[in-house]
Formats: sequence, C-alpha cells, structure tokens
Amino acid sequence: MNFASDNTSGAHPAILEGLMAANEGHVHSYGDDPITEGVQAKIREIFEAPEARVYLVATGTAANALSCAVLTQPWGAIFCHRNAHIEEDECGAPEFYTGGSKLVLVDGPDAKMDPDALARTIAHTGRGGIHNVQRGMVSITNSTEAGAVYSPEDVKALTDVARRFHLPVHMDGARFANALVSAGCTPAEMTWKAGVDVLSFGGTKNGCMGVEAVVIFDPKRAWEFELRRKRGGHLFSKHRFLAAQMQAYLADDLWLKTARHANEMARKLSEGIGQIEGAKLIHPTQANAVFAALPRGAHKRANAAGAYYYLWPFDQSLEGPEDELLAARLVCSWATTPEEIDAFLGHLA
Repeated sequence: MNFASDNTSGAHPAILEGLMAANEGHVHSYGDDPITEGVQAKIREIFEAPEARVYLVATGTAANALSCAVLTQPWGAIFCHRNAHIEEDECGAPEFYTGGSKLVLVDGPDAKMDPDALARTIAHTGRGGIHNVQRGMVSITNSTEAGAVYSPEDVKALTDVARRFHLPVHMDGARFANALVSAGCTPAEMTWKAGVDVLSFGGTKNGCMGVEAVVIFDPKRAWEFELRRKRGGHLFSKHRFLAAQMQAYLADDLWLKTARHANEMARKLSEGIGQIEGAKLIHPTQANAVFAALPRGAHKRANAAGAYYYLWPFDQSLEGPEDELLAARLVCSWATTPEEIDAFLGHLA
C-alpha cells in the first residue's frame, strides 16, 4: 500500500525488456544511434510536428531547467504558479541553468494559474525598466502539483496572455500522459496547437526507469538546447539506454495505457475516500493524485497497517485528537492495484 509517489514504483517490464534488447552489440554514442533516431521520429509523429526537435535527458529537473534556459535570459522572469514543481521541488535548478532568472509566482485554484492573475503579474513586472527583472517566459505544469488538469482551452487561455506580452511558453509535462488521457485530447492539441513552445515530456513517473524528452516545437531554439545540455552535463554518452526506455514507452501506446490505469486507480481511491465519514477531498481528482483530509485516527490505522504516503504538508503530526482532519497526498501509478486500494480504504474506514 504505497501511495507516496509515482516515483516509488519500479519500471514497467516492457521498459526493462527494451533496455535488455538495446544492450546487444555496439552503436554510436551521444545520441547518434538508430534507437534515438527512431524515438525522435516517433515523437514527431505523435505530436504531429515534423519540424520539432526532440532531446532526451534522464530527469525531469534537467528537462525543465534546460527548457527554461533556452526560453529566457538571466535577467528574465519565469512566470509560474506558486506551487509549480520548478518553484517548490527543483532546488533552484531553473535559476541555476538560466544563469539567474527569477521565478515570479502566480495564483490560481488547484495549482492552476488564473489567466487574469497571470496577465496582472506580467503587466506589473519590469515596469521599473533597467532596475527590474524583465518579462521572460511562462511555465505551465500539467498535470498540476494538486492533481488538476489544464484542458487545451485552459492552456490556450494562458498562452494567449503570454503572446499578448510576446513571451514564449514552456509546459512541465512530467505527468503529461496523465493530463492527456484525462483531457481526452491529442498531444498536439495540448501543446503546440494551444501555443506551447517547449514541452518537458515525462516518462519516469509513468513507468520508465529514468528518461524525459524535451520537445522543442521551434527548431531555431534547438542548437542552443544541444549546447546547454552538453555544458550542463546531461548529454549521455551511452545514449541508447535513454532512447530504449522511450522507445518501449511509446510502443503500442504503453505510455497512454499506464497513465490511464494510474488515473483510474486514483479515481477509485478518490471515490472510496468520499464515502468515508468525516473525510473530504481537497482538490478535484483529475489525474493520478488524490488530495484528501482524513481523521487522524484513520491515518494512524493506515500507518499501523503498513500504508506509506505523505501528510501534506509534511509538518502535521499523528499525535493529537483522533477526529482532527489531517491532509494527505496519495499518488497512484501504473503499478497500483485495485486490491491495494481496497485494502487501504478498509483500514481508513
């Protein structure tokens, strides 16, 4: 009963099989191998973007930080939600890789930026001329850190604001597949057709061992990304082992199947929690994460039974009145089973 993160699950067997197959023989290094070339072509096909450039890195933080670095200058502002992953969980990596850009935070419910709030924040930034950080770029997290999903229309509302101020847009898609199957749209509709310039396309949280793709829809930015990736230490020499994961991930729509399963498990968990007396959902369950407030006694029973997950925020204590509500984050993955959820709910009730 592990709901701590979609990072706690292992790699999908198909990913491991792909790695073993790629281990045979000798191929060129640094991405000049046929597996990488095939993956790049496949992603262009999936996104209906024949001119896009595709680059692989091992972590989501690298994907996000390097993406930001090609979209803004060191004196530029990166507009994002105050709960965005690049703000809360990347240890200043975007600031480091951009050479000093400032994250400027925007409000909105369920960790989704409100378009009007974004417009006000951008308009307010840089008014002091040379004395202020300048307007740089917008970064959207989909799905959000609260488990909510931006629809293509939601994305377009934000990119329209960005375009009004002539700003490029990045999408942190560590859970892009979860957002996509929830929204019921195509990859193109969620990204470049809605105004996104660069996408961090996640694999690690959705069944891979460790691989993310950076999809650059404007090829003019590609060479700079290549240089920054190398300079930043993220160009793998044995690159085929990144590509082999992505190849298996995309084959037969595995990436959509694993995301759909994770979302379905989260929905089952959310519905079960909704039936527990005294419990309440904090955010709508739209992807693979459930945010709920449960009585302290329920948490203690679940913990005693071996369930592992995080109280959210972390500074809550299991010591205190049994009926006091404590908030928790519960994340499902490709490996979550209905039986796990049933057992967990049984301990909560």
